[in-house]
Amino acid sequence: MNVLVTGGAGYIGSIVCRDLLAHGHEVRVLDSLLYGGASLLDLYGDERFSFVRGDIRSAQTVTNALAGMDAVVHLAALVGDPLCSRQPALAKEVNQDASLQLVDLSRRQGVQRFIFASTCSNYGRMADPSVYLTEESELRPVSLYAETKVAVERALLAGSPSASPTVTVLRFATVFGLSPRMRFDLTVNEFTMELLVKRTLTIYGEQFWRPYIHVRDAAQAVRLVLEAPEEKIRGQAFNAGDTSQNYQKGSLAELIRSQIGDQCQIERVHKTEDPRDYRVCFDKINRELGFTMSRTVQAGVREIIAAISDGLFTDFDNPLYSNEKWFEAHGALTPEAVSV
Repeated sequence: MNVLVTGGAGYIGSIVCRDLLAHGHEVRVLDSLLYGGASLLDLYGDERFSFVRGDIRSAQTVTNALAGMDAVVHLAALVGDPLCSRQPALAKEVNQDASLQLVDLSRRQGVQRFIFASTCSNYGRMADPSVYLTEESELRPVSLYAETKVAVERALLAGSPSASPTVTVLRFATVFGLSPRMRFDLTVNEFTMELLVKRTLTIYGEQFWRPYIHVRDAAQAVRLVLEAPEEKIRGQAFNAGDTSQNYQKGSLAELIRSQIGDQCQIERVHKTEDPRDYRVCFDKINRELGFTMSRTVQAGVREIIAAISDGLFTDFDNPLYSNEKWFEAHGALTPEAVSV
């Protein structure tokens, strides 16, 4: 397929591009390069790769990028609760309004498949902590980031089953692992870096649950949807992850410390309330699409430890490693600052 990956220079997107190219697809990236484009440099030697720099909110830019595309993988977004809280108007414009416009323009351009990257954060807080949440569970967003994702999901899945393009929603678990656009503001990556480099970690609410997925497995989930029979994916939502990779934050920290050594310290700050607390079941994506996890949390921790220990990362205060810190360093963004 000819696949447009929006946000293809990002943490997940840069891995998705490589996975699709490795499996014979042609890839075009649309990205505003808010965090730079170094993650894509090595792809320029591949004749099946092309790049469009531009703002996902621009209808003309999007229309040009869609020309000749069979499928869209829509990853472009302002990602994360803290960042969206800082930039609420921009978050709604990018995450919600631009996403719905992209679907409409994809339809007009004859795109056949559309994958929307959503999040398990949409589940919010479990009503019953003993129950694993499925795709049929109630969505209870507790942040602006999740609210924008839920709004787009509902609009996409409420459409006619026979409408074009074929729409699929992927609700990703919290992502971890090495990426060309590395982030140390994601739980597993952050905990590993803090314990290895700073030898101390503070956890707030160690009893609360989250599911996790390696970034390469997130890319695998995208490709499986693109390559699946249409009847399996049309109008469907899939939780993307593995049920065995649900962890309480305290257990996750202990798992990481066991691979680093007892010389690092974990400070636990008791919290009785956390707006997000959820354990998720991932049976559907395994049953319907044949998804199987290739890398556990333990494996991801080992690769991060190795990369840091070998000196691949040194300046951990670099704002590029954190979406929120990047925005703190650059101040409030106007539409002109994002647009190209």
